[in-house]
Amino acid sequence: MIILGIVLLVIGFLTGLAFVWSIGVVVLVIGLALWLLGALGHAVGGRRHYF
Repeated sequence: MIILGIVLLVIGFLTGLAFVWSIGVVVLVIGLALWLLGALGHAVGGRRHYF
């Protein structure tokens, strides 16, 4: 999700499409939150590691 968020941010920046940029930010934040929870040892969606 982190990579997808970064890709959407780049596409949104290059094309000037604000909604793609916004979706990229949301996906990136969700991906970082899931990564952080997994790194702290919390089970995310029934999985011990989220990667």
